[in-house]
Amino acid sequence: MRYMATYDLMETVRNTNQWLGASALAMASYPAFSVFPNPALNWMAAWGEVTERTFSRMVMKPDWNIPPFVNSEGQDRIVVEEIVIERPFGDLLHFRVQGRSAPKRKVLLVAPMSGHYATLLRSTVISLLPDCDVYITDWHNARDIPVSAGKFDIEDYTLYITDFMRELGKDLHVIAVCQPAPLTLAATALLAEEDPTAQPSTLTLIGGPIDPSAAPTEVTDFGHSVTMGQLEQMMIQRVGFKYEGVGRMVYPGLLQLSSFISMNAETHMTAFQDQINRVANGEAHEHDKHNKFYDEYLAVMDMPAEFYLSTVDRIFKAGEIASNSFTVKGKKVDIGKITDVAVMTVEGTKDDISAPGQCIAALALCTGLDASKKASHLEDGAGHYGIFAGNSWRKNIRPLVLDFIDDHENATPPSYRKRGKPVKDAANMNVAV
Repeated sequence: MRYMATYDLMETVRNTNQWLGASALAMASYPAFSVFPNPALNWMAAWGEVTERTFSRMVMKPDWNIPPFVNSEGQDRIVVEEIVIERPFGDLLHFRVQGRSAPKRKVLLVAPMSGHYATLLRSTVISLLPDCDVYITDWHNARDIPVSAGKFDIEDYTLYITDFMRELGKDLHVIAVCQPAPLTLAATALLAEEDPTAQPSTLTLIGGPIDPSAAPTEVTDFGHSVTMGQLEQMMIQRVGFKYEGVGRMVYPGLLQLSSFISMNAETHMTAFQDQINRVANGEAHEHDKHNKFYDEYLAVMDMPAEFYLSTVDRIFKAGEIASNSFTVKGKKVDIGKITDVAVMTVEGTKDDISAPGQCIAALALCTGLDASKKASHLEDGAGHYGIFAGNSWRKNIRPLVLDFIDDHENATPPSYRKRGKPVKDAANMNVAV
């Protein structure tokens, strides 16, 4: 598998399908065919439109497209993206709200490097902007990073996060979503020991695999069912000649996407069949529910091979975070050193990627943290996506996270945000003992 030819073959298949879709749409749309209306041509055009859009999205990084929001005084606030720190494998991105000078919570969203771009958290960013000054880790597609930039594994990832925290300084609130949760916990512990003044005020871990063995899922079962040698042979390829990262070893986004889809193949097949029918019947539009979801879902990025392999080996197989034996550059990171950072975990009862029990394990690892600084929330009926971007996030989890931030924030003025019930009375909010 580890050849440029294999990588280029996958890109050739994708490119061919995109061309077939475009060709079918163009042929079925000839004006002359309108003289003799034929439902089959309508269906052919619909198939072509959906197919071309589907395969073209797989190599496009989505735009953030953060809309303006209206403040409490009825004024539009324009949001501008600014790069604060630029690095080869990822940037620290700031969403600056023009004209806003009121005190606000400073929040760093740590986005996953697990196959999709950071734009997967677009709705999370939008929901936080009215109440927070939002920053995010914007990871780069490994196929576009020259080999000369060097390697990038989970230790490098952890150090990137510590650097971003140092840059943002005190009174910072960190929210890590899914994959980066264990490494963000390690980064916080590293700062607690080496640079306490750079620690965040709060750390919220959402659906992350702190202890994957606590509640096995299909993802964890796969990690234990193959050896590292088999995984490297099956999953790792070398970037082909089309991209700037030619020769770099990666876990390809297209290969990841095939794995994502195979987990719910029937659901995705039905969704695309229904969309073709809607297009044929004139019921679909550019920004309908299907396009909005799949434009993001299909946009995948390559991961550096060393990052992917070290994640499986050290987080899932060896459980280094779960056993508090994780090291960075040869130095042990002791999670028990966290004593001043309030830590909250969020899980969903129907999360089939990081099942309930995996994330809350972080609280037991924080042996040096007082119980008053620990909290957990289990969202009933929520799946993996819902706990950070769906209805569950908007209606229940987001308010609880903001309340948790306010309870452990010195810089946020009283009554800056209209609070609901106190955290101790909030539904499903448990202070961990």
